[in-house]
Amino acid sequence: MNMKIKYIWILACLIGFSACNDKEDFEMTEPEVELPPVAPGSADFSNFVALGSSFTAGFTDNALFSASQTFSFPNILAQQFELVAGGSFTQPLTNDNLGGLALAGNRIPGFDPRLVFGGAGPVPLESVVGPVTVTTDIALNNPTGPFGNLGVPGAKSFHLLAPGYGNLGNVLLGLANPYFVRMTGSTPDASVLQLAVAQSPSFFSLWIGNFDVLGYAISGGDGTDPITPSAGPPGVGFDQTYGALIATLTASGAGGVVANIPDVTTIPYLTTVPHNPVPLNAGTAAAVNQAYAAYNGGIQAALAALAGTGLFTEEEANARLISFEASATNAVVIEDESLTDLGAINPAFAGLPQIRQATAEDLIVLPASNFIGTLADPNNPLSVNGVAIPLEDKWVLLPSEQKEITDATTAFNATISSTASAAGLAFVDADALLGQLTNGGLTSGNFTLTSDLVTGGAFSLDGVHFTARGYALIANEFMKAIDATYGSNFEASGNLVDLGNYPTNYSPALQ
Repeated sequence: MNMKIKYIWILACLIGFSACNDKEDFEMTEPEVELPPVAPGSADFSNFVALGSSFTAGFTDNALFSASQTFSFPNILAQQFELVAGGSFTQPLTNDNLGGLALAGNRIPGFDPRLVFGGAGPVPLESVVGPVTVTTDIALNNPTGPFGNLGVPGAKSFHLLAPGYGNLGNVLLGLANPYFVRMTGSTPDASVLQLAVAQSPSFFSLWIGNFDVLGYAISGGDGTDPITPSAGPPGVGFDQTYGALIATLTASGAGGVVANIPDVTTIPYLTTVPHNPVPLNAGTAAAVNQAYAAYNGGIQAALAALAGTGLFTEEEANARLISFEASATNAVVIEDESLTDLGAINPAFAGLPQIRQATAEDLIVLPASNFIGTLADPNNPLSVNGVAIPLEDKWVLLPSEQKEITDATTAFNATISSTASAAGLAFVDADALLGQLTNGGLTSGNFTLTSDLVTGGAFSLDGVHFTARGYALIANEFMKAIDATYGSNFEASGNLVDLGNYPTNYSPALQ
């Protein structure tokens, strides 16, 4: 080759290569991988029924409403099951996107419209848009079943076996769940399990047990909503109740997927409010300390009087002394029934309450953020809740109460795991999943979700339930578990759902 022509050719190649770079037309692309067609494996998704509590129902932002139900994880699963001969899936949709329930035109106390983001945090919908009329009325306009989604917000394990739990006549007696009343139709005394079995499901999901411990946790362990005992017959104890549920659901050969109970002490409802949110200046701190001087003196006197008895230790005495300072991070004062009742030991100390300042080991419930710093007596500027007035048990989950929850959850999860394994069911470790959300987050596709309130993307504004994106994440985990047990290939065929298609919040204007 003529040298001159050779260099011209090389120069032309270089110019062309450069032009490609400048125009971003020259790209190194990975060869496309052809995915296998989606297949069900040995599972039969033709008649899918989901049982559970609020997580199954699609509860979000402290309410159940039409949009949130659309993004319930069972509904997401049912949509993917349609790819492999899955059948129709019906949900007991509410009448609007406001949330809340009514009974014969009157709102049911405790069943209020949803929460929305108010700029700084969660606020009631009506504080933003004004008064609304709740249109979902359990006495006037219930939908017609049968329903594939039998998730009942607030249900515990034994409620799934309870006759009359969906009977309208039992609501005012506190024996029925208004959400379940909407599902029972012409069989008001049928149990959740009976409604499920009546549909002869070919495949089911069961995620139950969360509220068996969660009710106790979110009530601050005050005893109004006790943990379900492990022992006892079906309908009473968790172990036999769960066994009865699985035995009945699988009796006709149905396949299924179950999930265990996450560590509810790590949800945003219990981890968002710090133990030390009280700001005080020097003058106010001095005044508060003066007010507690008599109490502190009484604690020191009790320690001296009981020295050597082993009934009251110096460590506990020091923990019970109250002291504030000029700081933005003073710890709140709390009641603690686990402390020594000094009056029971010596009547001379009967006036000393079982109180102390909170530590980082105490978990303050989310609603306390709107209570701490308010006045117990509007006419007394010194009656500040959390400072002069100790927080009651319902506002705080103590370490001793947390241990009760942990012990129960561990026992329940052992039952769930062994029962599922014996029945050959797919198993989702929701406990491990929440651990990932809490410790650094969990990445799926282009999104990393964490357990942080508002900003984390996984948990809704109530700090307990998931966002639509969180439920999509749950649905993907269920499909992975189904793949592993039944040989389906939702993940390998590229048919897990894209989290980006699911919202993390809802506008106050959503009607």
